Amino acid sequence: MKRDKKSSEHYVWGQNCDGWHLLKTDSLSVIQERMPPNTSEVLHYHQKAQQFFYILSGQATFEMEGEIFEVKPNEGFYVEANKKHKIKNDSNIDLHFLVISEPKAHGDRTNI
Repeated sequence: MKRDKKSSEHYVWGQNCDGWHLLKTDSLSVIQERMPPNTSEVLHYHQKAQQFFYILSGQATFEMEGEIFEVKPNEGFYVEANKKHKIKNDSNIDLHFLVISEPKAHGDRTNI
């Protein structure tokens, strides 16, 4: 089935960030997200879900288990289950990325 932002469920999260559920099943989730400049997620972890973030445009800053990682367009970042992590947009332009979770991360999140 063909999917894009226009045909997908939209939601707002965090500090005026957007998400579009491109695929939403119990075993797999693919979300396209947008983070405005100078926004951040809260530090958290997932007990079951592993995640892969793929940067489409902008630059992401990830914190995972106390380490900082810069991820540029056409690069990805993998987060294993139970790893404390967050994504930030420290730049002055929008950050666009895909986040793929297996199984789905919704309902499997503990904020720190």
